[in-house]
Amino acid sequence: MPPSIITEFTPWGSLFGGVLIGLAAVMVMALFGRVAGISGITVGALPTIRSDWSWRLAFLVGLVAAPLLLTFITGGPVVQTVSDDLVVMILAGLLVGFGTIWGSGCTSGHGVCGLARLSMRSLVAVGTFMTTAFLTVLFLRHIIG
Repeated sequence: MPPSIITEFTPWGSLFGGVLIGLAAVMVMALFGRVAGISGITVGALPTIRSDWSWRLAFLVGLVAAPLLLTFITGGPVVQTVSDDLVVMILAGLLVGFGTIWGSGCTSGHGVCGLARLSMRSLVAVGTFMTTAFLTVLFLRHIIG
C-alpha cells in the first residue's frame, strides 16, 4: 500500500479565498464586462494583443503581489504543496496550457464565471477538469504512490 499524503483541511482560509475569487470575478465582470479567466487575462495582457491590456496586467500583478503581501503581514511564507520535480512541473504546465487552449478557457473562467452564468459549455469543461483531477490524484497517490 503506498504511503498516504496528508493534506491539511483549511475551511476558513479556503472560504476566505473563495470569497475573494468570487469578488474579483464580479468586479471584472461589472467593471470591464469580461469573464475573469486567468488564461484569457494573461494572453490579453500582452500590449500588442489588446487595447485593454492595462487592467489585465494589474490583475496579474495582484495575483503575484497577494502572496507576497500575506508573507509580509504574517511573517511566514505561503506554503504550497506542489512537486519539486522540475520535469513533472514542466509537463504539468504544458498539459494545463494545452487544456486551456483546447477547452477555450481555464478553471477560473469556466468554473467560477461560466457555471455562475449557467453555461452548458462550462459545465462540460468543469466536469472534464474535475474528472481529470480525480483520476490524476487516484493514480498518483493511490496506484503508483
